[in-house]
Amino acid sequence: MTGDSPSRTDLIGRPLGQPLGQTFGQAQALAELNERSREIFRQIVESYLATGEPVGSRNISKLLHAPLSPASVRNVMADLEQAGLIFAPHTSAGRLPTETGLRFFVDAMLELGDLSLEERGNIEAQMRAAAQARDFESALAEASAMLSGLSRGAGVVVTSKQDPRLKHIEFVRLDPARALVVLVSEDGSVENRLLDLPPGLPASALTEAANFLNARIRGKTLAEVRDETRALREAMERELDALTARLIEAGVALPTEGAVERHLIVRGQANLLADLQALEDLERIRLLFEDLETQTDVIDLLGRAEAGEGVRIFIGSENKLFSLSGSSLVAAPFRDGGQKIVGVLGVIGPTRLNYARIVPMVDYTAKVLSRMLEGSGR
Repeated sequence: MTGDSPSRTDLIGRPLGQPLGQTFGQAQALAELNERSREIFRQIVESYLATGEPVGSRNISKLLHAPLSPASVRNVMADLEQAGLIFAPHTSAGRLPTETGLRFFVDAMLELGDLSLEERGNIEAQMRAAAQARDFESALAEASAMLSGLSRGAGVVVTSKQDPRLKHIEFVRLDPARALVVLVSEDGSVENRLLDLPPGLPASALTEAANFLNARIRGKTLAEVRDETRALREAMERELDALTARLIEAGVALPTEGAVERHLIVRGQANLLADLQALEDLERIRLLFEDLETQTDVIDLLGRAEAGEGVRIFIGSENKLFSLSGSSLVAAPFRDGGQKIVGVLGVIGPTRLNYARIVPMVDYTAKVLSRMLEGSGR
C-alpha cells in the first residue's frame, strides 16, 4: 500500500471490532471466531458482494482452501447464524450476511485493494481538467460523476458554500434608513445585502466607508475582513467619525455567523437500476431515491463523515436515512489549504458495494481535491 492508501483504522473512525450497536457479548463471540469459521464467513460475504445471491454449504465447501464436507460447513454456518453474522432469506438453503456481519467484515476482515498508477493518473487528470476548463465547483461535479462511473453507484459530494475573496465593495443608499451593500468578488460573483443605516448618517459616510474598506479588502475573504476591522477599530476611530466606523462594522458583519450553507451534488442514480436482482431490489432502490431527494438528511449524514479522519463507512440501518432502503455510504472529507474540512465526497449504493475497491477510490479522490484546493490557495 502507498502513502496515499487508507489505513485500517481510517475506515470507520472508531476501534476495530466494535461495530455500531454491537453488544459486548456479540463482540466477544466475533473475536473468538476460529480460522475455519472466519474463512467460511469470508466466503459467504465475498460471494454476496460479488453476486447478491445467497450461497449454500455445498458451494462453500468447494471454495475452501482446506477440504471440508458440506455437512461440516452447515454446522459452522449454524454457529455463524446464531452469532448474528448470517441469515437465511425466505426458505433458501443458502445464507447471506446480516448488517452486523457486514460491519464485522468491513471492520476486521476487509482486505483493501489499491488503485493502479494509471487509475490514479486518470482520476487526477479528469479532476484538474474540469477545474481548469470551468471552475472548482465543476471539479466537484466531475468528482461526483466520476465516482459514480467507477463504482456503479451514486456519486455524492456535499460542500460548504465557499467564502470568496473580495475585489471591491460599495454602499448604495436606497432611502434615509437603508443601504445596499454590494460585494464584488475576485471570481466575478456579486452579492447584494440590505443594511440598516445609523440615524443621522451623512451621505459622505457611505463613500468614506467604501474607500476605507477598498484600501484593505482586496484578496481577503469577508470573514478575514470582519476580523481585521475589529483589530483596526482604533484606526477607524482616528480616521473616520463614529457613525462611519459603525457603518463599516455593520457592513462586514452582515452574514449570520455560524450559518453555513451546504450544497449537495448527486450523480449516477440511474446506475443503481442497472443490477437489480429481484422485485425487492426495485423497492429498495425506490426507497433510496426517496432518501436522495431528502437533501437535508443526506447532507446531515455526509456531515457525520467530517467527524473523523479518512474514509467512513455507514451500512444499512446503522443510520436512520438508509434504514428502509438497506443502502451503504462510503465517504471521505476533503480540506482547503488551511487543512480545514470544507466538504465530503462518497459513493452510495446497495450494502453489497465492492468496499475493497471503493474505499481507496473515495480516499484518493478526496486527497486529489484537497491538493487542488491547497494549490489554488482556497
